[in-house]
Parts: sequence; structure tokens; C-alpha cells
Amino acid sequence: MKGPLFYSKILLFGEYGIIKDSKGLSIPYNFYNGALKMDGDSSEKALKSNESLKKFTHHLSTLDETLVSFDLDTFKADVEAGMYFDSSIPQGYGVGSSGALVAAIYDKYALNKITVLENLTREKLLQLKAIFSEMESFFHGKSSGLDPLNSYLSLPILINSKDNIEATGIPYQKADGKGAVFLLDSGIVGETAPMVSIFMENMKQEGFRNMLKDQFVKHTDACVDDFIKGDIKSLFKNTKKLSKVVLRNFKPMIPQQFHELWQNGIETNDYYLKLCGSGGGGYILGFTENLEKAKKSLHGHKIEVVYNF
Repeated sequence: MKGPLFYSKILLFGEYGIIKDSKGLSIPYNFYNGALKMDGDSSEKALKSNESLKKFTHHLSTLDETLVSFDLDTFKADVEAGMYFDSSIPQGYGVGSSGALVAAIYDKYALNKITVLENLTREKLLQLKAIFSEMESFFHGKSSGLDPLNSYLSLPILINSKDNIEATGIPYQKADGKGAVFLLDSGIVGETAPMVSIFMENMKQEGFRNMLKDQFVKHTDACVDDFIKGDIKSLFKNTKKLSKVVLRNFKPMIPQQFHELWQNGIETNDYYLKLCGSGGGGYILGFTENLEKAKKSLHGHKIEVVYNF
């Protein structure tokens, strides 16, 4: 048995901001994927995944049945028979490893599930997001449910506010475009929960809350609008502003050895960096109007292009 593939995701804009009702834009990233498998694999990775699924079974049994219910007997039997999640999605890298797993399990075991084929009204999207939020909270405490939603639908998702999300279109990529969105590998595994708790601690300070509202959310919203409209000139202006605000106010989420590199991008305009997911390691997201220039400036670092302008 091998289940359908579920892809990783990239939250282009909105990390932390969406907790405070900023806009957000999340896109599927097909470079990484995962699927449920039962093929007798006894490697350490498969056994570890199977162990995790055993614990996850208990979590699913505690969820409110008015929200979602599962065929838990079949799920338990499959897990006992050695089922695991075979995934190429790196964990702790901010590209939605737990989201793809949650999407795969909902797809296979949820009763009365909302399918991708039906007319996805806003109500249905919000219901899916609520279900996925509860399911994914098992992995890192508090979840918006967006990662699994993106993985499940395999569509770009525009977050207008907490209660207003929609599947959206983004401008076609230009294969020969000079500009790009890229992932920069920090080489460090990040953990979501400690980063989120630093953020929540900072939120207790009035100055931080004001900065979030007046600068961070403002620039994030502008970036989302620019990206969807395809206004590249304005996008880079706003991404630079956002990059500055993040470097000033989210230092704990940026690995120490990248502070200088981050500043260098702002000063040279060769590239602008921002958080990818909760930060603390994993990938850092980069935007550049000239990929060749950015590659030279970031010589010695691993770069993966996600989108071409």
C-alpha cells in the first residue's frame, strides 16, 4: 500500500503576523513530499515514524467528534501492521513536515471528509483549517492549521484574516526571470514551540505589540498584495522594509551567524531575507531581483530557488 503524495509548503508572508490577524500567503512546494506506506520497511526512520503514529492515534481519539471523527479502528490496525509516513520533507525547516502528515491521515481516515473536488466555500475552508489546527496541535502545541490545509489542497492560500481565507491564484512564474524567491539553508534544525513561546513572551510588551501592528503587519500586508498583483517593484520595496523590521525585532528567531548576512542584503540590495516559518534554524527565505548577484553575495551557502519572477 502507498497513499497519495502530500507536498511541503512555504509561507511566503505572514509568519507570526497571522497570529495577530495580518495577511498571509502560503504556496505548495512540490520539491518535497510524503505518503503513508505499509511495505514492511524496518529502517530506523520507518520505525520512528510508526512510533510517532501510535502516539498520534491517542491524540485523534481525544478530538471533539462534532468537529471531526476518524475510522480509528482501521487506523490503529494499519499502525499496528507497521504503517509509517515516508517523507522527504526535512523536519524543523519551516516547510511543513507535520502538515503533510496531518493532511495524509485526514485524507485516508476521516469520516465525512471535505474533499478537494467539491465546491470549497469559505465555510468549508475554515472548517478544514479548524480540524487541521486541532490535529496538528499534537506536534507543536499551537497550530493555525494552515500547513496541513495547504498540503491537503495543493493550492496557494491567501489569508485575509483569521476568519477569511481563500484559495487564490498567483502570477505565473517566468522561467527565464532574473528575480527569484529562494530558500537559504541555515544548516540548523529549528524547533517551532520555543520560538512561538519567545514571541508570546514578547507580546506582553506594549512596544513590541505596537511594532507588530504599525510595522510588521503593515509591511506583510503590502507584500502579500504586491505579490498577488505581480507588482514586483513595490514588492521589493516592501520586502526590504519587512526584512529590516524582522532583523531589528526578531533577532532570537534568526540564527546568530546569519545576522550579518541579513544586514548585508539590506545594505547592498542584492537580496532581502525573511523568516521561513517560525525561524530558529531551518530555512531562511530570500527575495532577489537578480539571482546571479544574490548567488555571488551568498557564495558558500546552499540555495534552492522556489519561484522565478
